[in-house]
Amino acid sequence: MCTTENRRTSIGARRRGFSLIELLIFIVVVSVGVAGILKVMDVTVAASSDPMLRKQAIALAEAVLEEVMLKAYNDPDGSAVGEVDRFSYDNVDDFNGKTNADFAPLPAELSAYVIGVAVTASALGTRSAKKVTVTVTRGSDVVTLIAYRTNY
Repeated sequence: MCTTENRRTSIGARRRGFSLIELLIFIVVVSVGVAGILKVMDVTVAASSDPMLRKQAIALAEAVLEEVMLKAYNDPDGSAVGEVDRFSYDNVDDFNGKTNADFAPLPAELSAYVIGVAVTASALGTRSAKKVTVTVTRGSDVVTLIAYRTNY
């Protein structure tokens, strides 16, 4: 004999868990979601070299700018004679118009970068200054750093 209580217990026991169709739908939905996330990761990783290249360009521009800014405001010896390479430059103006060839030898890893330096007369308030612009280019990516050198 089957009582009402036994019937309720057996019906409740059958309703627990997931059916095979529910599990298959869950697997398909999760698979599509994981595939989408992996595609986004693939695109992100493929473009991850761009920040590294930009960081290299910034580091190169900072190094060149620091080298220029460490030189004197005016020519200490008053003569441009003997200033044939960047190691003999003794003032900021000597770097005006310099490019990659003037900063050679660059490491092979940096050969794709194009360096340009411009030094122009400027003023900071009432004080005369020289505006130093260093531009480093690689493809369509351009990094420009500007600094002012005063005669202090």
